[in-house]
Amino acid sequence: MSERTAMLAAHPHWPPFHSRDALAHIPGEDGMPFLGTTLEQLKDPRAFTAKMVARFGKIFRTRGFGGYQVALLGPEANELMLFDRDKIFSSEQGWGPILWRLFPRGLMLMDFDHHRMDRRTLSVAFKPEPMKYYADSLNEGIAARVRQWSEADGAEMLFYPAIKQLTLDLAATSFLGIAWGPEADRINQAFVDMVAASVGVARTPLPFTKMARGVAGRRYLSDFFARAIPERRQREGSDIFTQICHAVDENGAPLSDQAIIDHMNFLMMAAHDTITSSVTSMVWLLGQHPEWQERLRAEMLGVAQAGAPLSHNALGQLELTEMAFKESLRMIPPVPAIPRRALKPFDFGGYTIPAGTHVGINPTYTHNMPEYWPEPEKFDPMRFTPEQVRERHKYAWVPFGGGAHMCLGLHFAYMQAKIFFHHLLTTHRIVLDEGYTPEWQAWPIPKPRDGLKIRLEKI
Repeated sequence: MSERTAMLAAHPHWPPFHSRDALAHIPGEDGMPFLGTTLEQLKDPRAFTAKMVARFGKIFRTRGFGGYQVALLGPEANELMLFDRDKIFSSEQGWGPILWRLFPRGLMLMDFDHHRMDRRTLSVAFKPEPMKYYADSLNEGIAARVRQWSEADGAEMLFYPAIKQLTLDLAATSFLGIAWGPEADRINQAFVDMVAASVGVARTPLPFTKMARGVAGRRYLSDFFARAIPERRQREGSDIFTQICHAVDENGAPLSDQAIIDHMNFLMMAAHDTITSSVTSMVWLLGQHPEWQERLRAEMLGVAQAGAPLSHNALGQLELTEMAFKESLRMIPPVPAIPRRALKPFDFGGYTIPAGTHVGINPTYTHNMPEYWPEPEKFDPMRFTPEQVRERHKYAWVPFGGGAHMCLGLHFAYMQAKIFFHHLLTTHRIVLDEGYTPEWQAWPIPKPRDGLKIRLEKI
């Protein structure tokens, strides 16, 4: 059974996939036999997109990753797809070919009323009182890890694997309410395997493939959550897992065990990999711009002492820090492309796109359009002053998506980034070797291939 046949069998409500004939009126290219443009997109997605725009414009057809897609580029396309006024686009069927074996029925793989109801139910975990608990947990964990890094004062370290381990450990405490240790390590490895499998070349769980390891990781985590749910339902707790075990829907009914398992698998993945990428990007950009380190440090020291906890109530005072974080998300968005599938035919940019078409927007491209971002290659947090934001197209900046599917945990992401940089920058300077520029892997979530070599100098 082919991967597509297996996927359609698992989702009988999905319509069949298109042949090339249905999209022949849209300009584009098919690429190599069998693989299409997959390898070219994976190798350098920015260069590939720039080439396609130069040849075909901001709407074009490609064949890759097992099928045909139509790219829709620019803020107007982002608004059409993300705001989705007419309920044209399915997030479930857009992300499904990538994630269905690993994160089925997660929040991102739901549409319309089902998505709205589960999102409302899950939002209890991101209310002010739980967020205050997460802030305390993040302060404690981040401060302890930064002190460990301080022991190698001035020595070179690889930042990406270090922050990845930290965010995984923080997820174990804030999300699961368990202590760091062997159990957390095994859980962390399962998530690493699942994310790696999501863009593995092999799409079926053949022995020794990334997909096989990813499916095994999901099985391990599903068993872990299933064993823990009854006990979590019987006790109180401030971690996200326990909060969701006690959550009830608009009719007062609790989520089923399977729904909790599916949502926890997805939320853990969505939380730790995107924040790892975003914080890494900001560390690299601040390393290139020590003057911005000084500006952020001065702001932070005006809110809390060096290395001291940053309270939840003080987060809103770090305005420059938030602007610098937003600029980092502009330059290197943690989700470089967002897929959907059209449930109805629609018109855009002079073309009629048939129902069943896989379509996608490209935050990376939009975030570098000079008509919205003058000198887009320049790091300039002042782009995010309230005045400049008001003058720009609302959908010119979409690192967290938008509309009904706006990232549920975006305030958690801002909080974690602010607390992290407060502990790091008030006690250290980020130093890069002169002329150093890492090579970035774009998919599935951007990261420096060499781990990002930095030095932390104590202040």
